[in-house]
Amino acid sequence: MAVRRVRLFLAVIAIWVLASWYYSWQPPSDSGLSPPAKSPGHRPPPDSASSEGLRWEKRPPQNPVDKLAALPTNKPTKPVPRIQAARPQENAAEKGLRLKRLAAVEDSFKHSWNGYKKYAWGHDEIKPVTGKHKDPFGGWAATLVDSLDSLWLLGMKDDFELAVKACNDIDFSTTEARDINIFETTIRYLGGFLAAYELSEKQYPSLLSKATEVADLVMSSFDTPNRMPITRFPWKEYVKGQPQKARSHVLLAEIGSLGLELTKLSQLTNDMQYYDAAQRILDGLERDQKTTVLPGMWPVIIDSSKSPIKSTGDGFTLGGMSDSTYEYLGKQYLLLGGALDQPRKMYEGFIEVAKKHLLRRALNPENIPLLFFGDARIVNSPSGEKKVVTTPIAQHLTCFAGGMVGMAAKIFDRPSDLDVAEQLTDGCVWSYNATVSGVGPEIFHFIPCDPDAAKDDCQWSEERWSGALRKYWGQNTKGDEMSDEHVQHIIDTRRLPPGMVEVDDRRYILRPEAIESVFYMWRLTGNTKFMDQAWTMFEAVEKWTRSKYASAALDDVTLERPTQVDSMESFWLAETLKYFYLIFGDWELASLDKWVLNTEAHPLRRADA
Repeated sequence: MAVRRVRLFLAVIAIWVLASWYYSWQPPSDSGLSPPAKSPGHRPPPDSASSEGLRWEKRPPQNPVDKLAALPTNKPTKPVPRIQAARPQENAAEKGLRLKRLAAVEDSFKHSWNGYKKYAWGHDEIKPVTGKHKDPFGGWAATLVDSLDSLWLLGMKDDFELAVKACNDIDFSTTEARDINIFETTIRYLGGFLAAYELSEKQYPSLLSKATEVADLVMSSFDTPNRMPITRFPWKEYVKGQPQKARSHVLLAEIGSLGLELTKLSQLTNDMQYYDAAQRILDGLERDQKTTVLPGMWPVIIDSSKSPIKSTGDGFTLGGMSDSTYEYLGKQYLLLGGALDQPRKMYEGFIEVAKKHLLRRALNPENIPLLFFGDARIVNSPSGEKKVVTTPIAQHLTCFAGGMVGMAAKIFDRPSDLDVAEQLTDGCVWSYNATVSGVGPEIFHFIPCDPDAAKDDCQWSEERWSGALRKYWGQNTKGDEMSDEHVQHIIDTRRLPPGMVEVDDRRYILRPEAIESVFYMWRLTGNTKFMDQAWTMFEAVEKWTRSKYASAALDDVTLERPTQVDSMESFWLAETLKYFYLIFGDWELASLDKWVLNTEAHPLRRADA
């Protein structure tokens, strides 16, 4: 293989290793709740709580805040525009079909939930192939907490109350994990408790108590000289009273995606310490936004030890390690009822840069207008000038962007972006339809068309696909001379769907981002094509992922019969199936004009609702 191809391959591996680290967490050996044989919520004895017998408790701050930022109390100059389209009309037959599909989604949810309840109760995750369990998120019953609001939305009140009762006994004061992932703890646990509390009309005060308990743990990571969080929090050092300092290399998504949950808790408790922490991060990102090497966007890596925080990287993406920081700009604006204009300005400051340098049309056999956000890197040209190099690589994680762009088109009066949002969503749906399994891969390279439509009609031909394959696989070996037989060999051995030149990561890990954007576009437009897309996606996902005990990730979606992997992350019940359910459920259920969904799909009531 050519040198440049090897380098690219190694770069992809390096990126994926970093992404895997991003979504991993050193697992503890036990759970804060009991296994199924014991009563729900059983606490471990204190001397077995952790390897050192330590327990977290709130300490007097080493770096106190002189004056806390307060929630904005001003009324916006004009109301936030309506997001959802008018309720679509349906006849009796159409309603019957929709409800039949809804029942299928509900059955899938109950199958996975009952498997967790029977075989992994109190643990973070069920292992859906073997019926065992694992604890990668602190051992605090991640699936249980993450599923609370889904149980409520599905009308499973008995299970909801059982889960609430079990949550009362989760012990967040200890974990076998060396470090606590503050991002995951915030979006899954804090977000889960807050959403369940609000959706249930505040009938269960213990949920707010648990939310506060988690938030106070999270706030411990902010006790640094510049009040920036340690995103991989060494909680045992905190317990021992050791000085803390924010890290010089943190992932953008991990530091920039805490705002919704902390803001909501301040709204509910009137304790401004949480909102203050969130606003400090937003202020730091705002100051840094125009000074990065790609002004308007932030790179994947941030130096949070600086005051103010400072970008240090040269790689830019809307995918993994960055995604939810961009997602939360419009959502923070909504949560505050439009009272703070800062998130709108920051969104508008980045989106045009992303559209110029990352957004590309994609060649496909159906000649459907498709868009993907690729990745970009700033490199030095031979003349010494910096230039932007765009890589046409699509991530399943980036599929949230269709919903983000579409919602912003409504609330920020950017009507032309609604077409962009639809083409982004259609791109991710296409990635499902393109594989023989009907399920989209984690990462793939697509064929970019020239951004200027006047120069490139982006029309499919076998010759153009073949030429793209030659360019990709023979970049430094006179690729234009690669034989047709060699090209076909690459297609066959790599199992490449037409329109893709490589499938870099063939897994499907039950991710929600593609169906998330389909949900948003359905609610934004009322166009039934999105409901039909959702059903086609659901049928394929359900066919291959349903296991004996729950639902399982897949190892290779380019195979006709993908092999199941013994893993079911909590977002399957918290996000993926919730989005499917909301598409086929009542139009006003979790209305986007009343609720804003965090990056784990936990609905938080808007201030203007």
